[in-house]
Amino acid sequence: MAAEDEQQDGAPARPSTAGALLWTAAAVPLPGIAHLRMRRRVAGGVILGLYLAGIAALAVWAMSLGRSGPDTLTSVASLALRSGWLMAAMGTVFVVAVLWLTVIVHSWAITRPRRASTGARLLSGAVVVLLCLTVAAPSALALHGGYTAYEALNSIFGGPEREDLPPHNAADPWDGADRVNVLLIGSDSADNRYGVRTDTMIVASMDPHTGEAVLIGLPRNLENVRFPEDSALAERYPEPYGFDMLLNDVYQTVAEEPEELAINPHVPDPSADTLKAVIGHNLDLDISYYAMVDMMGFRDLIDAIGGIRVTIEDPIPYGVHGGVLEPGVRVLDGHEALWYGRSRVNTDDYGRMGRQGCLIKYVTEQVEPTTVLTGYRELAGATQRTLSTDIPQSKVPAFIELADLVTDTGEMSTLQLSPPQVNTANPDWDAVRALVVETLSPEGPDGDELPTGSPSPSDPAVPGEEGTEDDRTEWQEYTGLDEPSPADPGRQVGEEASDLNALCP
Repeated sequence: MAAEDEQQDGAPARPSTAGALLWTAAAVPLPGIAHLRMRRRVAGGVILGLYLAGIAALAVWAMSLGRSGPDTLTSVASLALRSGWLMAAMGTVFVVAVLWLTVIVHSWAITRPRRASTGARLLSGAVVVLLCLTVAAPSALALHGGYTAYEALNSIFGGPEREDLPPHNAADPWDGADRVNVLLIGSDSADNRYGVRTDTMIVASMDPHTGEAVLIGLPRNLENVRFPEDSALAERYPEPYGFDMLLNDVYQTVAEEPEELAINPHVPDPSADTLKAVIGHNLDLDISYYAMVDMMGFRDLIDAIGGIRVTIEDPIPYGVHGGVLEPGVRVLDGHEALWYGRSRVNTDDYGRMGRQGCLIKYVTEQVEPTTVLTGYRELAGATQRTLSTDIPQSKVPAFIELADLVTDTGEMSTLQLSPPQVNTANPDWDAVRALVVETLSPEGPDGDELPTGSPSPSDPAVPGEEGTEDDRTEWQEYTGLDEPSPADPGRQVGEEASDLNALCP
């Protein structure tokens, strides 16, 4: 009777169990093929047509991305860091996976023989389940990764837009600004220490048009910090005596009394936000955003990107167990990279500052968009644990593109506000501001002459030649050494920023 019904419907005879499994397996790469085999032309044509149309759409999208050339991966990474795009992508993956699985199961249902032994049915069911897993497993992996990235994005970049800035404009994300300034903070805390110390403070100033970047390093031991007028800190610590602690104590001071001392106590991290405003005030810079990473968590970030390659010229002792980073080209894991940037053995704060600037250079150069795409789960987990920032989610794609510009076409230099040009115990903040202005805009603002008190560069002596007292360099006068300039990348003489390519091997 069943055969008669099939003959009346124009359906072909069903294949054997092995044949049905083969047609079901063929429906994995070509959904709808089994339906066409059973002469269900409308259903098979619609399923296969939608499948091929989807592949064609993906091909067109890939070709459109490919037209951007070297920026293709950056564009994909930018999309992966948009929560709206992630939600749409996850929804699409879920719907496609469910429909695909339905087609596979239905392909088996319409091709399997009507009569089969119990053993054959059990074996066939297991094979169909395995075929379904070939679609379900990667789909589940993609959904898990998308959710991880979505959760990390909303956790890390969940802060509100700055009310004092215009609304985000994708066509002009920097609102016509000549430079984008971000305060990079490395915090150091431990169970055996009280509070949080911001031992690393670097202002990354980037030109959004050329990619030229200057890293302005601020020593943790800067004293006599000024505070913005009309702020609670300025009232608590009035000039001329002012703040009687170091710059790296500002964060913890505010953290102890955020409601009383923070410039804006209602932001997610009032202490970091206040430190950003204080440093911007002292340097006379508009610092739009900050990014703070726990130094112990920094190792997780380096491990998440697969390590970082550095060239070490002299041995760097580290740790409490006598470890040494030996000279040579090495790929440092997270623990070693942490100590590369932290060690002060046989050096000082300023030498450590120089290596930290080199680390930023190395990470910027070596972390490709492919790292973001292929290691997003590990990277998202590490950043969620260790990174905090007030960069809003809308600006993340623009920062990805800016970082790519800095790497591809820009030059990276460093200005270390360290002795001898800056007296950390009693800094001349007017001279410091002039130094920053000279570095970021050699002609000064609006082409005006620089303010008086700006340090002037010294003409270095020729190595190997003895000069008179008048032609000794500022570094020789400061140290009494014969070397005309410091070899340490954390030391600097003169008002011109130093090229990190020359300082960092």
